[in-house]
Amino acid sequence: MVARLGFRAEIVNRYNTGLPGNTVLNSLLPAAPASLAGPAPVASRRVSVAPMMDWTDRHCRLFHRQITRHTWLYTEMVTTGALLHGDVARHLDFSAEEHPVALQLGGSEPADLAKSAKLGEQWGYDEINLNCGCPSERVQKGAFGACLMAEPALVADCVKAMRDAVSIDVTVKHRIGIDDHDEYGFMRDFVGTVADAGCRTFIVHARSAILKGLSPKENREIPPLRYEYAHRLKREFPHLEIILNGGIKTIADIDAHLSHVDGVMLGREAYHNPWLMAGFDSRYYGDVQAAPSRSAVIHAMLPYIRAQLAPGAASLDGRARGGQPRLNSITRHMLGLMAGLPHARAFRQMLSDSKRLAAGDPTLLIDALDRMQLSIP
Repeated sequence: MVARLGFRAEIVNRYNTGLPGNTVLNSLLPAAPASLAGPAPVASRRVSVAPMMDWTDRHCRLFHRQITRHTWLYTEMVTTGALLHGDVARHLDFSAEEHPVALQLGGSEPADLAKSAKLGEQWGYDEINLNCGCPSERVQKGAFGACLMAEPALVADCVKAMRDAVSIDVTVKHRIGIDDHDEYGFMRDFVGTVADAGCRTFIVHARSAILKGLSPKENREIPPLRYEYAHRLKREFPHLEIILNGGIKTIADIDAHLSHVDGVMLGREAYHNPWLMAGFDSRYYGDVQAAPSRSAVIHAMLPYIRAQLAPGAASLDGRARGGQPRLNSITRHMLGLMAGLPHARAFRQMLSDSKRLAAGDPTLLIDALDRMQLSIP
């Protein structure tokens, strides 16, 4: 494993420095789409897509990257236990085209987080993010997630350990409070303590987390949004990078908040309506290259899909597949591509055809696209 990590790190370093190593890296991975991405992404978190369990897997991120070249992408949360005692490659491998991409870690043991962060850096991630915002009971039983906000000194120790282990950014994603501790001062003191350990980027989910009695879904909906907390945090800590997350659905929302904070992180809106991101590169990064069409995005995904479906093909986790993988594991992330257009429902239905999905028939995407052609601007 150590030899593999060293080899992977060498290849990734070549990729990041523009030396002739990208061909080797891509040979290790299933084919990515013919790039719509153009030049290397700008390393800025001005807009980003939140880490979301069961959603922002490598297929989702690769799909999103065909729509926006520069928006920062995040993995699903990966626990330290999964990395240190499980299949590292299955959790960490990704396509080089996903950059810039951050690895979100779940854990509360500084030494374990340091080792996991080092693995993430060796695998080529651009950032390590610590989850201090997930309120689920399962996560709480592991003593990490939102409950860590009650232990800012421990979080500071975790951040310091990770920063000592890696040279890439270490960031923290957190809530504005937990349970009855929902006053601004609680969050301010948490951020101040963790910032003293060297963290310079905080992603603020502008809701409190209710640790007992609410499900994760209810915790995304019931606690009120308090954007003013994040705005005030930026005023009081102007030297920190403050990213706002929670309930942001429109370009107008993003524009309004960017006058108060450094960046905005989209959650479920980016998943259900991914075409919202089509104008991000020009609007927020000054990229003059035209955004791709929806049709181009679908066609760009086809080589990747075919590579994933090839019998016996090596998956991104490095293991040979037995039989046909599920086409639905990729196309499910694309259901919202036509959101807001006439016949969008028909598009979703065609991409959900159980018989063609079971048969691993990627031409259903072309058929669905043909159905939509008159509706696509």
